[in-house]
Amino acid sequence: MKRLTGKIDAARIRSMDTPRPPDGIIERIRAIGCDTSLLSDAMDDLGITGTLPASSYRPTLDGSLIAGPALTVRNVAASGEVSPLQRATTGRNGMAEMEAHNLASPGDVLVIEGVEGLSNMGGISAMIAKRHGVVGAIIKGGIRDVGHSRAEGFPVWATEISPLTGKWRIETVEINGPVALDNVLVRCGDIVVADDTGVCILPPDRAEEIVEKAEAQKALEAVRIEAVRAGTHVADLPKKI
Repeated sequence: MKRLTGKIDAARIRSMDTPRPPDGIIERIRAIGCDTSLLSDAMDDLGITGTLPASSYRPTLDGSLIAGPALTVRNVAASGEVSPLQRATTGRNGMAEMEAHNLASPGDVLVIEGVEGLSNMGGISAMIAKRHGVVGAIIKGGIRDVGHSRAEGFPVWATEISPLTGKWRIETVEINGPVALDNVLVRCGDIVVADDTGVCILPPDRAEEIVEKAEAQKALEAVRIEAVRAGTHVADLPKKI
């Protein structure tokens, strides 16, 4: 049973459940190695945007591959009416990503539109997310306790790393609403795929055609790789199979 702690007004939780992906699509994405290059090319062919580079969203665990529906959190900077030190003194923690963990279903990917220069997620939070079945996190903004999340085997793709806590400086204003990662809009239930190269956001209603194209390209690439190994001239490499 999903149980909230009261850290965020229930009215600001747009959905208590993350929509599930089309049947079999996550397994097919895993079968192509969660390859964001293949998926990005397929999305280009179909006129679909939604790719983020690993040079901006840097993975904390090399070699990690994740795919799953987005569980979204939106953070903003806390009001300046009360200073962070005053908030710390009174224990006024405005972050509520723990509520998202409580709402998670196994296989979800946490996506946070966070605040720059501050930690939007720490080691204990990563540990709890994993316990609830979250497979990884994509975060616009800072994270901390990277050694802890690495030790837990919980991969995070984040734009920054900072020891400065967001507890007294951030307010979580919405869970499972739309969030923006740079120029990419992510909705609750969008399919998130991430590897060492970057992150792709697939709209569920287009996932079948995206994955089908990526599968075909992977099969062609396998043939081309074997041809290169056999000494085939570049001009003679197969164009299709």
